[in-house]
Amino acid sequence: MTIVRLNFKEMCARFDVTPRTLRYYEYIELLAPERQGRQRFYSAREVARMTLILRGRSFGFSLEEIRQWLLIYGTEGSRQQSERLVEMSQRQLKVLKEQRAQLDLTINDLENVLSESKAALG
Repeated sequence: MTIVRLNFKEMCARFDVTPRTLRYYEYIELLAPERQGRQRFYSAREVARMTLILRGRSFGFSLEEIRQWLLIYGTEGSRQQSERLVEMSQRQLKVLKEQRAQLDLTINDLENVLSESKAALG
């Protein structure tokens, strides 16, 4: 299915984002919709960029990191963009693994407290 253009409302619905979010992404130059008067239209390029933005956010990348990463493609090419993605991904994976380890410790502690509390209640 080829996407010709989506209007503002369709773009919000397609990605389940608020109008405020979409306007903000435009403001910080993550997206650049075509404008006709006061209306905005999003091409297949903008839809692809939005997909990448939301995927990056789900991985924990900052909007500034995503913005810079998207800029690389236009100025330096896909190889440099891929290299930057590898760097960002390795860093974020380390952060997430550290968070998971901390969560595992917290879960174990809470399970011990729960077990001890149940035992005390008899």
